Order: sequence, then C-alpha cells, then structure tokens
Amino acid sequence: MSRLQVVSGKGGTGKTTVAAALALALATEGKRALLVEVEGRQGIAQLFETEALPYEERKIAVAPRGGEVYALAIDPERALLDYLQMFYKLGGAGRALKKLGAIDFATTIAPGLRDVLLTGKACEAVRRKDRDGRFAYDYVVMDAPPTGRITRFLNVNDEVAGLARIGPIHNQAQAVMRVLKSPETAVHLVTLLEEMPVQETADGIAELRAAQLPVGRVIVNMVRPAVLDEEDLRLLRDAPRAAVARSLSSVGLGGARRGGTAERLVDPLLAQAGEYAERYALERAQREVLRGLDLSLHELPLLAEGMDLAGLYELATELRQQGIS
Repeated sequence: MSRLQVVSGKGGTGKTTVAAALALALATEGKRALLVEVEGRQGIAQLFETEALPYEERKIAVAPRGGEVYALAIDPERALLDYLQMFYKLGGAGRALKKLGAIDFATTIAPGLRDVLLTGKACEAVRRKDRDGRFAYDYVVMDAPPTGRITRFLNVNDEVAGLARIGPIHNQAQAVMRVLKSPETAVHLVTLLEEMPVQETADGIAELRAAQLPVGRVIVNMVRPAVLDEEDLRLLRDAPRAAVARSLSSVGLGGARRGGTAERLVDPLLAQAGEYAERYALERAQREVLRGLDLSLHELPLLAEGMDLAGLYELATELRQQGIS
C-alpha cells in the first residue's frame, strides 16, 4: 500500500469524507496516519466534530485496534515561512516579511507557488523519520483539490524544477516529484454513479496517466441500496394492473374492487418502479464505464442517517472489508 494516499474527486462526490474514512481505515492495528487538508475549508474538523485545525499536526481520532489519526490543515503562508527558514535560514527576516504582507502577496500572485508549498509540506511528512529511523507516519492521506485541477496541482513541481535549473528550489521540487511519481504515492478518484462525475473521473485518470502520476483506485461514494433486480423490474413492468391491485389487496392494502384503495395505489407504485428502473439502468451503465478504466473499483453506501462521526467509522470499516487497507 502506497504511503501517500491522494484523494480527489468532482465537487459534491464526498471526497473529503472518503479521505477521512480512508485515514481511519489505514490507521488500524496500531498504525499512524496523517490526514492533510490543502484547501482551507476545515472540512476535516467538521467531520471529526472537533475545533478548527491549526497549522500543526494534531491527533483527532483513535482507529480500531489502537491506531491513531492525526490531521493537519496546511496554511500556505506558514508553509512558505518554513520553506524560507529551511533553505535560506531567514528566521526573523521571514517573520518580518509576513508582517509586511509579502508572504500573502507572493502566494496570491503566484498560485503555482501555493501548490508547490502544499505538496511540499505533504511530501515532507511522508519522508519524515523519528530518532530511531522509523517513519513518523505509516500513511499520509491528502484531501486534495477536485479532479479538474488535480493533475496540475500534483505536477506543479515538475514545472518549477524546469524553471529553476539549479539551487535549493530546483532540488526541493525534484525531491517532491520523486515522491509523487513513485510507488510511494497513489491518487484515488471519488465519484458517484452519475454521468458527469463518471466522465470527469475518466478524464482525470487519462490526465494523470499522461503526466505519469500513479493512479490508485476508483471509489464510488453514496451508492444507493439495490431494492429490485432486473428480474423484479421485468415482472413488475409486465404485470397487468389488475394483478398488481390484487397483490396489494392480498397484503391488506385495501380491497381489489374497482376504485378501491389498492387500485388507486397501482399507478403511483408503477410510476415509482419506472423511476427506479431508469435510475437502475443509468447506474448499471456508469458502472460499466468505470470497470472499463482498468482500476480497482470500490463502493461505499449512502448512509440513510446522514454523515456523522459514527458514519465515518462505518465507511472506514467498509473500506477495510474491501481490502483497501
């Protein structure tokens, strides 16, 4: 299993939820996982029902059988200060630049610099070791930007390395890309069984592969339970209205006489079955598209009670059972 797990997906597919569940799934059996947020939305804090994350690694959850999940919300300004101190030893001068607004100015006018800092901080956590030479974290899970931006986001250090031919910036960019383009990294795409998210997932995978970035798995989120199968739908579609009314009457839903309760229920019931059949066919077609991408495919259920901390643990259990940990 790759040590850097990058999770992306079209907006609205629940990629932050999946990233959080994945961190919990990976941090089982005493392992340590760091969950990294790069978009500044504090979505991780909301999911784990905790206060806003500071720019420091903080334990936010205990995984089953003794694992630990830490979280970090990367702030580009603080990351740039770290960068300046690491490579140029600016110290107090760097803090003075922040007071003057130079740090915010630099990250605003150069969005590519912002992405360099975000990916660099995550990769530093992947490489970091403790005094005994062991990795500080077994896994780093990044809640990354959406699918439409993920390839540019991850590949920005390649561009920087090409622009800065020598020096610490060049060396740092190359070190980051060595992590991002190695087996240490896997980029997972989250989608729904709907046409637009599936198409964006397919396009994103093609872009990642073209950039030689390691694609991991496709995770289908919020999958509705299967109520009827194809045979059930065929029987319902072909059944005469009178037979449906008699069946309703036989289970106590009004008499079968003309105009009775059972007969009045037939049309709404058949209309609902028709809507279900249409959705069933759409979802089956989208599954086939996803299977054609030649990647491991996982599905997470739509939670009837909505998403809360208990639901997050439930999704983590689903991922473990599907062999993703």
